[in-house]
Amino acid sequence: MKSIAEIGRVEDDAPLSLKVAAALAFPDGSMTADGLKREIERGTLAFERFGRRVYTTMNDIKRMRDRCRANQSGPANISASERAGHPYGASSTDQLRSAQDAARMTALALIASSKPTSLKSTNQTGNGESLTR
Repeated sequence: MKSIAEIGRVEDDAPLSLKVAAALAFPDGSMTADGLKREIERGTLAFERFGRRVYTTMNDIKRMRDRCRANQSGPANISASERAGHPYGASSTDQLRSAQDAARMTALALIASSKPTSLKSTNQTGNGESLTR
């Protein structure tokens, strides 16, 4: 068998063993034949099976990479200020605090304006004794 360096340029549609395809497509060694097998199992990499051997092509790997690239939808965590159109330096913390302060003030005003619902003779200590005698 020729070494990967000896193979050099191969046709994009030439069937390659997963080991050779991984070495050619990912020369830094970050993807192995086992990694390509997992991509086949996930359905992201097209393959050919001849007997018990599994092959893929450089074009198949390119299509897989394109699909993986297309599935990226941006950062997983975007702050509220970025969603509001203030991407750099503007923090949503101040807006959140003012909203919380406004809600707290509304709650306090409602509590202050509500009338007591219990009678004065109601036991409020929980031990059977009345607070008013």
